[in-house]
Amino acid sequence: MPYGTGWLSNGQTLFSAQKQLIQFTKVAEADALLNDLRNYPHAFVLACVMDRQIRAERAWLIPYRISERLGNDFSMEILINLSEADVARLMSQPEPLHRFVETMSGLFYSAIQHIWSKYKGNAALIWSGHPSSAEVVYRFLEFDGVGPKIASMAANILARDFKIPFADYFSIDISADIHVRRVFARLGVCPGNPTVEQVIYKARALHPEFPGMMDLPCWEIGRNWCKPRTPQCDNCYMNDLCPSASKGH
Repeated sequence: MPYGTGWLSNGQTLFSAQKQLIQFTKVAEADALLNDLRNYPHAFVLACVMDRQIRAERAWLIPYRISERLGNDFSMEILINLSEADVARLMSQPEPLHRFVETMSGLFYSAIQHIWSKYKGNAALIWSGHPSSAEVVYRFLEFDGVGPKIASMAANILARDFKIPFADYFSIDISADIHVRRVFARLGVCPGNPTVEQVIYKARALHPEFPGMMDLPCWEIGRNWCKPRTPQCDNCYMNDLCPSASKGH
């Protein structure tokens, strides 16, 4: 289908590119921590758990901000000795790190316990050993508060950006957030105001080998150009294929 070609081309380029430092937050020290899968794989996992109901860059900053409040020590040996009350205090003082501090501090604490008990403190075991994409997504779903959208996002980042080898990519779905759903609707891929399920299954139909390959290109289109109001269609590389752009919507 022609409307998939731009996404697939861009997605394949991202997937095939050499590994680079991922700018999750654009704060150098925070990004260094999140990119250090050798020494701090749990920082990446905890950031994934935090990524909900606030702007992504703010959510991904949380592990680094916690590390600052711990004297720049983010080792699992330090984290596992924190009580739930300790985590709540670190998350809330001197200023809250998340919009929903009480809920998210509980999930942060729970994730630390899960990494320690299930993976012996080494979160990299979630994706080591050339696992299937379904197994990696499932392992993220075992964390409290993590649903299919975040689990697929985490697996996608590992495969696309960190170049972690998986046995396959069939089970890495598109993360159908509000930006992706809007892009699918405006391009006519799905009907207006599509459900999460409609977007996921359409992506599977377009590229069953790796449905999530279109995730980042669609998200970037939605966030940078295909805005809810006053979309910047002339700057978007899908402009020529977009029926909404031709109508000036």
